[in-house]
Amino acid sequence: MDDSSEVSSIPSDYEDCIEEQRPSCCSFEEAIELMQSRNGEQEMPENLQGGILLDQTYIVASKVLNMLLFAPNSQFRQDLAELQRTTNMKEGPWTWKSGALSCLTRVVSYTQAATKLVKAVDALEEQTYIKADGREFAVLVNVDTPDVPYGNSFKVELLYKIMPGPELSSGEESSHLVVSWGLSFSQNTIMRGMIEGGARQGLKESFDQFANLLAQNFKTLGSIDSLDKDQMLATLQTEQQSDWELATEYFGNFTVVSAFFMVIYILVHILLSVRSEQQGLEFSGLDLPDSFGELITCGILVIQLERVYAMILHFVQARFQRGSDHGVKAQGDGWVLTVALIEGINLASLDSTGLSDPYVVFTCNGKTRTSSVKLQTHDPQWNEILEFDAMEEPPAVLDVEVFDFDGPFDEAASLGHAEINFLRHTSTELADMWVSLEGKLAQSSQSKLHLRIFLDNNNGVETIKEYLAKMEKEVGKKITLQSPHRNSTFLALFGLPPEEFLINDFTCYLKRKVPLQGRLFLSARIVGFYANLFGHKTKFFFLWEDIEDIQVHPPSLASLGSPSLVIILRKGRGLDARHGAKSQDEEGRLKFYFQSFVSFNVASRTIMALWRTRTLTPEQKAQIADEQQDEDGSSLLLEDPGSVFNVEEAKMSKVYSAELPIDIKSLMEMFDGGNLEHKIMEKSGYLNYKATGWETVKPDLYERHLCFKFNRHVSIFGGEVTCTQKKSPIGNDNGWILNEVMALHDIPFGDHFRVHFRYQIENFGLAPGKCKCEVHMEILWLKSTVFQQRITRNITEKFTSRLKEIIELVEREALLNCPQDKFCRILYTIFGTIASLWKCVNISLNFYELLVPISSPTKVLQ
Repeated sequence: MDDSSEVSSIPSDYEDCIEEQRPSCCSFEEAIELMQSRNGEQEMPENLQGGILLDQTYIVASKVLNMLLFAPNSQFRQDLAELQRTTNMKEGPWTWKSGALSCLTRVVSYTQAATKLVKAVDALEEQTYIKADGREFAVLVNVDTPDVPYGNSFKVELLYKIMPGPELSSGEESSHLVVSWGLSFSQNTIMRGMIEGGARQGLKESFDQFANLLAQNFKTLGSIDSLDKDQMLATLQTEQQSDWELATEYFGNFTVVSAFFMVIYILVHILLSVRSEQQGLEFSGLDLPDSFGELITCGILVIQLERVYAMILHFVQARFQRGSDHGVKAQGDGWVLTVALIEGINLASLDSTGLSDPYVVFTCNGKTRTSSVKLQTHDPQWNEILEFDAMEEPPAVLDVEVFDFDGPFDEAASLGHAEINFLRHTSTELADMWVSLEGKLAQSSQSKLHLRIFLDNNNGVETIKEYLAKMEKEVGKKITLQSPHRNSTFLALFGLPPEEFLINDFTCYLKRKVPLQGRLFLSARIVGFYANLFGHKTKFFFLWEDIEDIQVHPPSLASLGSPSLVIILRKGRGLDARHGAKSQDEEGRLKFYFQSFVSFNVASRTIMALWRTRTLTPEQKAQIADEQQDEDGSSLLLEDPGSVFNVEEAKMSKVYSAELPIDIKSLMEMFDGGNLEHKIMEKSGYLNYKATGWETVKPDLYERHLCFKFNRHVSIFGGEVTCTQKKSPIGNDNGWILNEVMALHDIPFGDHFRVHFRYQIENFGLAPGKCKCEVHMEILWLKSTVFQQRITRNITEKFTSRLKEIIELVEREALLNCPQDKFCRILYTIFGTIASLWKCVNISLNFYELLVPISSPTKVLQ
């Protein structure tokens, strides 16, 4: 039987091969349907590297548009040839091309019309279907023009992608057509840049005519407004299920139904049964099971009821899981983001049942919105609308994460996540898109979410003007709104959506192996660089949110005598711009070096201000937005640094006072620039700490300078600090008075104030070997601001806690290093260890309090 089956299969395979060699036996429509059955599940190919020639949505079915463009003897192709003055067009028949995947192909030859630069030349097109499933079509076209200069060294590639467009309120179908191009070089040539430039210009002119002719045949979907956003969202609200329908679906399973019938059966049995005499160990008021069958039945009933109770509790918790952000309408003027969550497919599961309880969390510009929970499903239907309050800056990224709900006090498990970059998608694509989730569980299950995203500006150009006015205060320089022509050129250069706007641009060098001169473009959401060196173009951009740190390097010979600006991206971010990075560190972070700015101060201040604005919390953004214009003459520039030290002691507030069990000499080691000072400052979170030696300014007056940086745990902005310290002895060698003026750089409003400290260290007369330390503090304002009280309070609280920590570290180190009393040193170490353990216990108790529900305060007391 096996041998006969193998023999019988050989003729059938041979017949299939014969059928592939007979294209004339089936029409073009039949060939497309046959191809659909062969590779209908193939993925849509990526766009070619050369760029996008056409990206438009037409009100026509994708199948009809495919017929119009590629059917034999298409009237559209004839009209296009007449419009472009193309002659001698000959279309070959569509045939099957054998290979790894059988595909449909044909050859078209024609003569291109002469131009100002090139005479009329013959061209040969090989058109090949890569994908055709009835809804999506992809056709790759290889154009060979051997008669043009260097024509034997390259071929032009075109990729036509036809995909279903967004659903229309009128019920009509739409199609999204994307045409991309690229060049395939068969051999290297020094004229590659010129060839690319000529091909790009010729294809652009040709497809402008193509788009105009196609627009005459079908209506275009030019903007998102024509999608009738309100009507689309209104249809979603009518499709939501009621709580009764959800409860019916959730509780309509074997567990609930069987438990219900068992309870009814036992109740009926109790009503119909006759009370029996007491048997065994029973007594009045206690009726024990009379057989093992009754005992097993009771156990099964208890287990069933317990499971039903858990399901009811889980259902109620899931229904109340929606936070206060669900279903809230957007408020305020600015950029309003609306997300319509339609459905999900193939969501992963952590249970053996293969089902999950998914809900989705959306995060944008620090704000979150949470969907409802769908119970026991891997293909949930949400049909929910979530809106974000108006934002000042256009959002760049929307983070999407799907969680499995296990109750309010259990940790929710992630089922997948995704990031939607608004700069990589057009408004039409955002209006109806399927988002593939990332993560091990999501990728193995091929999980996807169906979303509709709308980004609108309800305040028009006023939002942009207000944003620029806010940036002027940070930069300290007038920022003008760019002209429409200059802004549109910027958008076309980087392929950005129309809502993006240019803020400023600077001429600079990009430092790689060889410095490359170009322009650095700054907008509300991106940092972009563009250079064109003899036709070789370098272009990239990354988001402000991708930046982890910005550093300023001093002038050097390698930087051509100018300071350098180093932009460091976060790990795994900005990978599309990796070709512009000079290096990549051990942590996988890309580093970009920019130098030779015409005005380095203006460029660095603008970049730092834009970066901080994008990384601040919403509360901090609101503070900066509410800042008023500084009054004329309010800036108080102190020409003489010595005047800063001449502050009346009565105006200073005492922030620290303590009697220390160490002598003055041990405490003053904190200010001598030795190992102890560097060790204490390193433990306190100060980086790159440098101190000069004490210099005599006047008799009994000494001065030195400090420089260091805060780490991220001390200050979220980092920031550089420069200090000037002066010390003078107290009469009779009774102690020292030390004055310190601190300037904070690269932080918001850092140039508005200086921080003045006054240390008074004296002998403690009642006990030898001890000293008394008092610290007074005052903030000197150089410029006025409405946030003066808030900044004063925050700075005072921060530095008071830092002072206490530093002096405690000095005291501990001095006692541990004291050789005179080893017993005290041992006791100090023991008590220090006990204090650390007690601190850990307190932290554990506080963490436990967070885990205990509010409804059970007795557990907290226990």
